[in-house]
Amino acid sequence: MPETHGRRRAALRDSLTDAGLDALLVTDLLNIRYLTGFTGSNAAVLLYAGGDGKTLFCTDGRYTTQAAAEVPDLETVVDRASAAALVKGVAKDWKVGFESQHVSVEEYEAFRTHADLVRTPGLIEALRLVKDDAEVEALRQACAAADRALDDLVATGGLRPGRTELDVARDLENRMLEHGSTGPSFASIVATGAHSAIPHHRPTHAELKRGDFLKLDFGATVDGYHSDMTRTFVLGEPADWQREVYDLVYTAQAAGVAAVAPGAVVSEVDAAARKVIADAGHREHFAHGLGHGVGLQIHEAPSLAATGVGTLSAGMAVTVEPGVYLAGRGGVRIEDTLVVRAGEPELLTLSTKNLVVV
Repeated sequence: MPETHGRRRAALRDSLTDAGLDALLVTDLLNIRYLTGFTGSNAAVLLYAGGDGKTLFCTDGRYTTQAAAEVPDLETVVDRASAAALVKGVAKDWKVGFESQHVSVEEYEAFRTHADLVRTPGLIEALRLVKDDAEVEALRQACAAADRALDDLVATGGLRPGRTELDVARDLENRMLEHGSTGPSFASIVATGAHSAIPHHRPTHAELKRGDFLKLDFGATVDGYHSDMTRTFVLGEPADWQREVYDLVYTAQAAGVAAVAPGAVVSEVDAAARKVIADAGHREHFAHGLGHGVGLQIHEAPSLAATGVGTLSAGMAVTVEPGVYLAGRGGVRIEDTLVVRAGEPELLTLSTKNLVVV
């Protein structure tokens, strides 16, 4: 997608001009992928404010063929020490921004002997907040792979008593691969019984048992973009307390989703869902933020939390994932990935949120 990457670089140049920079040294591999499409493990980009004609991409000899295919629209320099090689060619009187949040002190000390460096943290991450059409499509496909994998798992009896949490996690991740994922977005959370009250429980050899909650938090990756979804099931007929907790989280999640809109203050989106849970007497049982941005990273800005700063914009991709966790008994979390739109948000994770008894 050379045209897409070219548009992203052009948008970034506006920020360089505003900051009075002649160029930007890009060293973070995710930001390099965002700007060029390169997926290798060693690269740097020197983005010139004047245009792509002078912009340089650098990688090492292992990736020359790959770079020619993935970055056909930029001049390529081949050097193992990619960032250092690009900095050495910079004019002495130029002001060069660098990603200070991604550069070590040792690297900085080496770079600044060759260029007038200016700290510019977050310039590219600010652009990545709002997803373009290509990014949303990748997110949509990643969410679809996760949805289909879960459908298959349920339909084939994969959530049956006697299986272990690890069995289910491996099965689910394999099914996501079958549906187009290049790998899980993160280590899948499969939590049964009392483990479901642990927000980020790691799967164990614990067996699924009738009468227990079963919480699945998982995601697929497509073209580098991550999906994130949580669904909670009951193994066998649910008890009254389980229905009560599930219905509460379901209502809170709906309130959070309804609050997602362009211009919404992120802390107020969190508050919309949190109030539902607090009013039911479970304030202390919802101890994490409501959600987060998602894209090339599974956790990106913005943060939908009481401590979050800023507002939502159309095109941002976020999760909404309230939970209630009762230690020693069980817990419920319901999570979707969605895109902020004018009017209602676009829901990307489509698996049912009704209480499913398996």
